[in-house]
This record gives sequence, structure tokens and C-alpha cells, in this order.
Amino acid sequence: MRVATHSGSFHADDVFALAALTRLVAVEPALGPLEIVRSRDPELLAAADLRVDVGQRDDPASGDFDHHQRGGAGERPNGIRYASFGLVWREFGARIAGGGEQAETIARRIDEVLVQAVDANDTGQTISSPLIADVAPVTVSHAIAAFNPNWDEEASADAKRAAFDEALAFAHGILTRELASASASVRAAELVRAAITRAEDPRLIELDRGLPWHRELVPSAPEALYVLYPREQDWGLQAVPRVLGEFANRKDLPEAWAGRSDAELAEVTGVADARFCHIGRFMAVAGSREGALELARQALAHVD
Repeated sequence: MRVATHSGSFHADDVFALAALTRLVAVEPALGPLEIVRSRDPELLAAADLRVDVGQRDDPASGDFDHHQRGGAGERPNGIRYASFGLVWREFGARIAGGGEQAETIARRIDEVLVQAVDANDTGQTISSPLIADVAPVTVSHAIAAFNPNWDEEASADAKRAAFDEALAFAHGILTRELASASASVRAAELVRAAITRAEDPRLIELDRGLPWHRELVPSAPEALYVLYPREQDWGLQAVPRVLGEFANRKDLPEAWAGRSDAELAEVTGVADARFCHIGRFMAVAGSREGALELARQALAHVD
């Protein structure tokens, strides 16, 4: 499959769009190897099977995925406009995610955690602002742009193509890991929902393995205060945050535990294998399930 994009400086939206298509041919080998043409020659563009970020047309049926035309290429319900990455992902995301029952969910999560931020940057929409003056976060769009030769570098055509290929490999690696992460998160969500359903006390949710639980549990288990889970060699007890993405807990662990460990924590709690309580009072560790469960009982009974 031959895909054309513009020559010259590259940006995160076109690089990630091509990384997505690289993933597509990997999961659908019948499409053949991906050949990327970087040019603004109308004949070369027309000869390609797909055109990305060039051509001023958005029409998947004709293989066109551009957003530079008058009026743009539309926007999502939340107002974030589509750039080339979003257009390609909207068309092929579920297929890139492997198809099947969970593919749409995985593709939607990738759009939320990666694609929309790249699109917003390229279409000139501010979705975050620094809290400290003159200190701006380094975004993935900034990282991709850094692969371009600097203005004072006399880069040959081969050097420019090598820089693009390096950026593409970088983007492909990020997308590959995000796909794996999103897939794992979808599987984890099912296990978290099952744990919520079987909980004897809705304030304490016990997981049978360590896995990401915040995204699913915080909004769907409003009574949950603590999560109990096995770690590699011990058991953890963690407080549920009030709001997803913030640090304040629905119920802190007891203040008397804060910053204590081993014998000192064991003496305070009466739990022989109590090992540690974070000074932030959001996590405690015991050597056994029974020990962690006793810590949970005490925390639930404790009144600040």
C-alpha cells in the first residue's frame, strides 16, 4: 500500500497517522508492505492509494485524509477538531486495535489518551495551560517536532528522510505501547467490575491481582473507600481518591499510621506483619492478605 504525505517539515499529526497505517498493515498483511512517499508533486500524490495531511480533501472512500481545506474536516462532540491523525484513526482505529468485540473500546481510549491531544495541537486548540509561568509541559507533539533538522542545519534530502523515519519509528513505538496499555485496561476494567459486584462490603473492594483500577472503580463504585490487592510478595491497601486524577482521598488511612513502617507500624496497629504506611495516608502494606484485611477493618472503623 502506497501512502503519500507532504514533504518538508513533519509534525506529530502526519507522523502518527503514518505510524497508525504502519500498524494497520502489520495486523492486515494482505494490504502489503507500506510505502511512504513524501512529496507535493500532484502526480505522485494522485498515484498513491492514500493521501495523509495533504490534498485538501477528507474522503476515506477516495483515500484522502486531510484537514487543511476551507472549513476543516469536522470536530468531535467535545469540540476538538480533526487533524490527519484523527481522521486516519477514526477510519482505521478499530481495525488497528485488532477487530473483535473490544476493538471499538480500545480505539476510543487511544483517541482519548493520544489522538485528540495531537489533533488539538495541530489545529491550534489549547487544551492545557502551565501552572507555573515559563514552564510548559513537553508534549508528544513537541517531541516529534524535535526530530526535524534545525533551521541552521544544512540537511541533505537523505538526512531529512532519515530524520522523518526516526520520528516515525518513535511514534510507532508510542502507539504500539498505548495499544497494549489500552487493551490491558479494557481487560482490567472487566475484572474490577466483577470485584465490585462480589464485594461483601461496598466500602472495601478486593482484587485478586494487581491491576489498574482507578479509571473504572472511582466513577462506578461511589461507596468504595479502600482497595485491597496482592503485590509481588505482600499485600497492599490503597485509599480511593475522591476524583479521578486527583490526590485527595475519600477516607485517608489513620493519621497515627502515617510514615510508620515495620515494628513501629506493627505496634501501632497490632498487625504483626504490617510493613509500611505512606506519609500521605493513601497506601499501606502488610505481608499477608489477613494482615492487609485487618488494616482495612481498622481504617474503616477509624473516625478522624
